[in-house]
Amino acid sequence: MSTEAVGRTTPSQAGAVMVKGRPHSALFASQTLGPDFRRWPVVLRLLAENVGRCVQGPDRDRMLGSLRGWIHQHTSEHEIHFSPGRLLMHDTTSTPALVDMAAMRDAISASGGDPSRISPALPVEVSVDHSLAVEAFGRPDAPAVNIREEIRRNRERYRFLKWSSAEMDGLHINPPGTGIMHTINLEQLATVVTTEVRDGVEWVIPDQMLGTDSHTPMINGLGVLGWGVGGLEAETVMFGMPTTLRIPDVVGVRLTGSLGPGALATDFALTVTHRLRQLGVTAEFVEFFGPGVATLTVGERAVVANMAPEYGATTGYFPIDDHTLAYLQSTGRSSDHIEMVRTVAQATGLWFEPDSEPEYTRTVEINLSNIQTSAAGPRRPQDLLPVSGIPAALDREAATEPPRLPADVTQLPAEAARAATGSARASVAPDTALPLFPVALASITSCTNTTDPRLLIAAGLLARRARQHGLRPPEWVKTSLAPGSPAAASYLKRAGLSEDLSAVGFDIVGFGCATCIGNSGSLTPQVEQARANGLVQPVAILSGNRNFPGRVHPDLDLGFLLSPPMVVAYGLAGDAHWDVASEPLGVAADGMEIYLSDLWPSAEEIDRVLADAVDPSDFARDFRAASRYRLWEEIEAPTGPLFPWDEDSTMLRPPPFAAPGQGTLLGRYAAHPLLVLGDDITTDHISPASAIPQDSFIADFLVGQGEDRKDLNVFASRRGNWEVMARGAYYAKSVRNALTPGGPTAHTVHGPSGELMSIWDAAGRYAADGDPVVVVAGDRYGMGSSRDWAAKVQRLLGVRAVLASSYERIHRSNLIGMGILPLLVPDEWRERLSELRPGEQLHVDAPAHSVAPGATVPVTILGEDTAGAAGTERFEARIAVETDFETGLLRAGGVIPTILSHAGAEPVTH
Repeated sequence: MSTEAVGRTTPSQAGAVMVKGRPHSALFASQTLGPDFRRWPVVLRLLAENVGRCVQGPDRDRMLGSLRGWIHQHTSEHEIHFSPGRLLMHDTTSTPALVDMAAMRDAISASGGDPSRISPALPVEVSVDHSLAVEAFGRPDAPAVNIREEIRRNRERYRFLKWSSAEMDGLHINPPGTGIMHTINLEQLATVVTTEVRDGVEWVIPDQMLGTDSHTPMINGLGVLGWGVGGLEAETVMFGMPTTLRIPDVVGVRLTGSLGPGALATDFALTVTHRLRQLGVTAEFVEFFGPGVATLTVGERAVVANMAPEYGATTGYFPIDDHTLAYLQSTGRSSDHIEMVRTVAQATGLWFEPDSEPEYTRTVEINLSNIQTSAAGPRRPQDLLPVSGIPAALDREAATEPPRLPADVTQLPAEAARAATGSARASVAPDTALPLFPVALASITSCTNTTDPRLLIAAGLLARRARQHGLRPPEWVKTSLAPGSPAAASYLKRAGLSEDLSAVGFDIVGFGCATCIGNSGSLTPQVEQARANGLVQPVAILSGNRNFPGRVHPDLDLGFLLSPPMVVAYGLAGDAHWDVASEPLGVAADGMEIYLSDLWPSAEEIDRVLADAVDPSDFARDFRAASRYRLWEEIEAPTGPLFPWDEDSTMLRPPPFAAPGQGTLLGRYAAHPLLVLGDDITTDHISPASAIPQDSFIADFLVGQGEDRKDLNVFASRRGNWEVMARGAYYAKSVRNALTPGGPTAHTVHGPSGELMSIWDAAGRYAADGDPVVVVAGDRYGMGSSRDWAAKVQRLLGVRAVLASSYERIHRSNLIGMGILPLLVPDEWRERLSELRPGEQLHVDAPAHSVAPGATVPVTILGEDTAGAAGTERFEARIAVETDFETGLLRAGGVIPTILSHAGAEPVTH
């Protein structure tokens, strides 16, 4: 490609590909990167295609030159633009973004402008999947019961979503019951390659996208480049502003061998998560290569790609190959389209070559043949252990935080007597049937492990054998099966496995995220009572992607991630401390002890049943049927370009940060620490998504607004109401604030007065007195979900900067999107900052002109007796900003002020 070319790519600068007998323009990797393009990772070839096709003027040549230059050091400090073809959102990230947009429409209208200018500039698909709660379970009508309850609880919010879709061009809503967004993306939305007409010329281009959920990289398993962004970054994309990123470092994961007997995609994903966290992956792109890739189906690849945020990566990319085409065929795509994907990928240099050895920033090798049945937990997804290691992990938990045993019981579960009535469970005392570590939830949940039909078939076959032996879970276990796709019901039924799953308690409860994102519903009365009395430490067993304390249920601190068939096995055992790998799961009617090996299906059996069960027509047909759900269609939405806010609503309120005139938070100031936190503070900690506790001050606020204390729904359902979300900030029992050791949940000490109060009240007091505040944290601050509210609540609490040892990628971006300055603390100052006490302050010297990528900021610690003086403890904190665009956002005060300032002009272009 000529380096003198300027402006948008023209057909003369592109190659030609024959599609359906007609020539189409396309950009080849040999044109964007040169004849030795195979040296570059495929993800960089895709980024080069995007830059070459979408960026205009001299910037295009400069950015392509930087991408070519990456190969010399396998890293780069240069930034590029990325222009996705589409955007994917779910209901609890789209609602706050759309509330922001509705409020911005009000502001534009009040200034005499056209509010309709606040509309997406590219196609946006919204999946209503994050609001399904598991209320009914273990019964055939559970899906109908749960979706009716979902719509009753969220009708006002769904009415708003329908208004948004009707009034904003390019926005489409996929109703409740249609599945999980990432499964929908794989089965319905993704094209891998698509066509467009530009200036009368037909082009074939890669399908490239972004999503407002950290697990968006699941689509990488199909060969589509996409990753997760925060809702605030998504708002910039919707308004045509560039997504800017530093040319990424790329970690290559070389795969050899093939998965052996008993090993499933879940075990592979947990192993990758463990290995890459050990490697220290943080925001890099990850790409899989090597001969082992060719042994994996798209379903198996998607499981691993989905967990990219858990292993710290932006992507988990698998290139296009014959497995990609097979998946497109198995989900009902047309033969013409499949042939186009093959032709374009092979012609443009995007087709996977098993023997190819691209150059990477770092490389790690994994032999698939060595992967064993695995678990992760009990508190983090990267903490890999063999299934046989779960009892020891729980013993360590008991030693650290032992439950309050009755006076006559001193034994741990491994030493306790075994119950003899149809099970092999350990009991802690004669007066209770519960073990010390009862399985409170056994949930086959999450797009991660329910999108691959093979994993659900495996779970069904294990359930079939358990049913044949008369095994059932004990009554204290809450069981559930929430597939990512309505088609799962069809292929499980065709295989005859639906009845088997139902017989052991795993009826389908609906098609949505459910337990995985905290909508697990109530625990069984037996577990709830024993937990409240301090007799047990209940455990969640799930096939999800995260097991942070309190994530799946506010009262569950312990959880293990396992494959769907292992979830069924633990559900049958009922005791998380039981070594299901070597001890019997139960006793059959004839008195024979039944072991896991008696129930586990072979790979050959799984594949044989799968081949007979899946019909490609299921996917489109079942999706269409779910899209026409009557109760959704009956919801009436208002009309008009401005949304009619209800002042009495506890669901939807225009946020104060969406009003004009917010201004920058940069400057020179002395700030009190609002909180001093440790490592691994997740976005679930900062802005919970799970049930609103009935005994919380947030519940008190809602009850004061007329809500029923027993029907408060989950935090995620109220993300359209800033007053609820700000009060709920840091409301997690596992958050430890060094300013209030042992203090109540979501409380802190007001520095000037020394009084203990809620974080919300303290923030209000600081604001009233004109005192700035900051948050201090440790490593991996903001890990977990992409939720922008984790940044928004900090802005509402008056936080001007965060000082942390390291940040997770999306949360760092969201902080910048809210105008909050992310600062990196030098290792030698971590301990001192963790010892900050009420009354001490931090003087931050960050005027707007000094903020730039990689710049440093002087920070001075002011003791109680030196507040306002020069202070002697001083260090340089590095600004965690990577691009000039991010710098501009901080100087403007964040994304929303930037959008409002451009609303009267043409959209920003590259």
